[in-house]
Amino acid sequence: MAPLTGMPVDMPPQTPQRSASRERRLRRLRLGLPPVAIVALLLFATVLAALVTTPYIDASWLRERDGDIELASSRQPTLRALVSAHLDKVSGAGGQTLVANDLLLQRSPRWTVDDERRLQLIEAQQRLTSMLSQGPVTLHFDADRQVRISPASRGLGGLGAVFWLCAGLALSLVMAGAAVVLAHPHGQNLPYLVIALCQAGSMLAIGTETVPGLGLPPGFVEHSLLARMTFDLFSGAAMVQLATLQPLRLPGGRWIAALTWMACMVLLSLSAADRLPGSWAWTQAGMVGCGALTIGLMSWSYRIEPNPFAVLMRRLASAATATLLLLSVAVVVASGQGTLSLRDVAFGSVIWYLFLATLTLLLPTFSRARPLMRELAMLTGTCAVAIALDLFFVAVFSLAPVVSLSVAVFFSLAVYAGARSWLLAPMSGQQMPGLERMFEKLHLVLREVEARPLESAQQLSRLLRDLFEPLQVHMLEQRADRSRVLGSGSALMVPAPTIDAAQGAPIDMAILLRFAAGGKRMFSRDDARLTDRVVEQLRRAVAYDMAVERGRYEERARIAQDLHDDIGARLLTLMYKAPSPDIEDYLRHTLKDLKTLTRGLAANEQRLSHATAEWKADITQRLAAAQIELSWTFQFDRDIVLSVAQWSALTRVLRELVSNAIQHSCAMHVEVVATLQGRRLRLTLADDGIGRDPSGWAHGLGLGGVRKRVKLLGGSVQWAENGRAGIVCTVLVADLDARH
Repeated sequence: MAPLTGMPVDMPPQTPQRSASRERRLRRLRLGLPPVAIVALLLFATVLAALVTTPYIDASWLRERDGDIELASSRQPTLRALVSAHLDKVSGAGGQTLVANDLLLQRSPRWTVDDERRLQLIEAQQRLTSMLSQGPVTLHFDADRQVRISPASRGLGGLGAVFWLCAGLALSLVMAGAAVVLAHPHGQNLPYLVIALCQAGSMLAIGTETVPGLGLPPGFVEHSLLARMTFDLFSGAAMVQLATLQPLRLPGGRWIAALTWMACMVLLSLSAADRLPGSWAWTQAGMVGCGALTIGLMSWSYRIEPNPFAVLMRRLASAATATLLLLSVAVVVASGQGTLSLRDVAFGSVIWYLFLATLTLLLPTFSRARPLMRELAMLTGTCAVAIALDLFFVAVFSLAPVVSLSVAVFFSLAVYAGARSWLLAPMSGQQMPGLERMFEKLHLVLREVEARPLESAQQLSRLLRDLFEPLQVHMLEQRADRSRVLGSGSALMVPAPTIDAAQGAPIDMAILLRFAAGGKRMFSRDDARLTDRVVEQLRRAVAYDMAVERGRYEERARIAQDLHDDIGARLLTLMYKAPSPDIEDYLRHTLKDLKTLTRGLAANEQRLSHATAEWKADITQRLAAAQIELSWTFQFDRDIVLSVAQWSALTRVLRELVSNAIQHSCAMHVEVVATLQGRRLRLTLADDGIGRDPSGWAHGLGLGGVRKRVKLLGGSVQWAENGRAGIVCTVLVADLDARH
């Protein structure tokens, strides 16, 4: 599946492949867009040439309630004196006569409900075009006033601002469709190209219909009906096909799309053969049916895979379909009451087409579009609702135009307020927790990362789960320089600040989050910026931890070197000058302990098997000097690597416990039993001495130091009576493998 806005999100490519793919897309756009632009401009120039050479009457007209038309203004001197006069008829050089009514002001039969009225409109426009092309015409006004006018070519100045706006929007739609297909040349994106081209054709036709004055190119009116129907039905069928392909290819989607296209083709064929009574109603039903089918397909797709892009498309289709249905009902009611002109109805349809065109432009990048562009789409949709309600209120309740428009605007603003949050919810930024809670979470993660830098990716993953609540989280073995939104906002790839302890360099790893908020919203650029800031803080924490650890190592190495060179030398001198063999033997063992200590301080880590051997040798020597027997049992399922902090803490805990047994217990036997299963360490030291009731002991520096060091390991320590005689101390560390 290749989404409209980018690549698949199941397994993003490696960085070199992604760079190469991006270069290929840019090359395709550079090579493909200029020819497309040239072809589009040539077609536009053809339409423009037909318009500028068309003869027309340069005048603006107003429709009266009874269907008469009134001269509003004109740049021709002969017509200025007749401003506010009513036009009765138009006569041509060949004796043709055309009764003047509001049919002359309506250029498009597309939104004419009644078939007979539509035929009258087409006939009136054809006769007017024929009369203007044959030479001078005579305009007959009320009070037997008449003016003979020679129609002039329209020229570029006679097209009006609305035409250029619609033409620019049409060209933008063509380029947007071409850019999507060129950037991602997949069959899944072809329906979007069809939608863009159809909407471009509709906008160009609307622009032609809005040119001022009387007179259109020959053949435009009679052919525009079938063309506009084709654009509308093809857009609906293409939207259905797009829904079967994106964001998920639906089972049986080909058959659904094929049947939809076939139904639209049948409607167009019957309409072209004049065998479709009520063609307007059939066309509207086809468009509304395609919209409803798209909504159903998006709901089905979301149930299969909760992709927020399906939620977005479903809501956009719902907004467009509901607005179209409301406008269609208003047009039917208004046409039945006969209170509105065709021109008023056509104006409402133009607003709806603008709404649909903005949605088409924003669809490929809706989740990444700027808020201003999204608000433009919302405002055009609100205007379409307001126009439809205005038509409805005037037709049904016969309200005055000002009152009807005021009520319609009030209701449309209420619809806008409610629909805005509903429609934009899939693109809205993550609702972050309060500042205090957010700071607390980030602070905890930073502390965990500083304590265990090798698990920074897992810590970041847990934080991102809390922030975005994604349905899926994957660890990818690839490097990411920054956070990126993928798959039309359905996924977010975040670089993981993991540190390789052996090399001190970042590992190529990234975290892929899919379907934020349980699949109910899309990731946004604000989310990417937030995660980049979080990752930067974690990287700083890791760098700080490395700097601190490096300083600790250097300081330990210096202390170890000083102990070896100074204290070690002094002990060696004392050993050679010992007055008795017992003192010499004691100094020899002390010197050996000093070497063990300095070696441990100078090392970054220590294997458990080596540490166990040193602990046993040290404890054996000390207990033997005190004439105490030792039972030693140490079992572990794997030989883990201890950090300096872990080795130092366990060494000092064992030494303190042995010292207490030697000095205070008067014991004859000490038993040390330790087991390591997975990451869980259980260590017990028991004696048969005189110690009892440990709950009443005063915990001084010795026992307090034991508790503190075990707590630093993330464990717990307890003392209890050892049966009939002695004390047993139990140390439990649940996660010894984690790096502290």
